[in-house]
Amino acid sequence: MAEGEAAKSPPILLVVACALVDADGRVLIAERPVGKALAGLWEFPGGKLEPNEEPEVSLVRELEEELGIVVEIPCLAPLTFASHRYETFHLLMLLYICRKWTGLAMPREGQKLAWVRPGKLRDYPMPPADAPLIPALIDLLGP
Repeated sequence: MAEGEAAKSPPILLVVACALVDADGRVLIAERPVGKALAGLWEFPGGKLEPNEEPEVSLVRELEEELGIVVEIPCLAPLTFASHRYETFHLLMLLYICRKWTGLAMPREGQKLAWVRPGKLRDYPMPPADAPLIPALIDLLGP
C-alpha cells in the first residue's frame, strides 16, 4: 500500500435474522435453495434491510415473505449479532428471537425448513456468519 493510501473496506451489508422458537424449544432454520449464493447451507430466516428501513420492520416483512407468518414487532427481542467479512462485502447480522407469531411457517421461496433443538444446530452446515450465533441460542434455550 502506498503512503497516504487507505485500505479499502468492503461495503457493509446489514441483514436481520430471526430465531423462531416453538413451544418445544426448537429453532427454525431454512436451507438456502439452489441458485442462491451459499446454496445448500442452513440459516436463520431473515434478509436485507431496504433503504431507510428499520431492522424490526424489515424482519417482520421478511418473515411474511419467506414463511407466510405474521410477527408483531413487540414479539421480537434482540439477542445477539454477527460480524463477518466475506470476499466482496462485510456482513453485519442482527439476530432476534421470537416465540409468538400468527400462521404456520411454510417455505415460500423454494427453501427447505427444519425445526432443530439448539444443541443440534451445529449438525447443519451454515454460512460463516450464522454459525457464531449458535452459542447465544444454546445459552438462552439450553441444548
